[in-house]
Amino acid sequence: MSKKNRKDIVYSTNPDFEFNYEEDEMQETLAPGDQLLYVSIDRKQRAGKEITLVEGFVGGTDDLKDLAKLLKSKCGVGGSSKDGKILIQGKFKDKVAEILEKEGYRVRKKGGN
Repeated sequence: MSKKNRKDIVYSTNPDFEFNYEEDEMQETLAPGDQLLYVSIDRKQRAGKEITLVEGFVGGTDDLKDLAKLLKSKCGVGGSSKDGKILIQGKFKDKVAEILEKEGYRVRKKGGN
């Protein structure tokens, strides 16, 4: 068994014990109209640099990455996606909200400016 596929295995004294690997369950991606995304500007722990933060995405990591790629390409900047959040470098709250609305998502802007 390679280290890559190995999970935390607990020792068993039962000679008939067979460990069953459970596949990571993919979270079902909701339709864009069923999702409410929050768009805000964040500066915390980023040396004062601003990022646009999109929170509230419900779905698989592949769909999250695809949405992040779309937003990054439309804004012409870099960014990342993880833990159901999309980080876009720069202050693009209005533009990101507009793009998401055109894609069919429900959007709420958080914070001022």
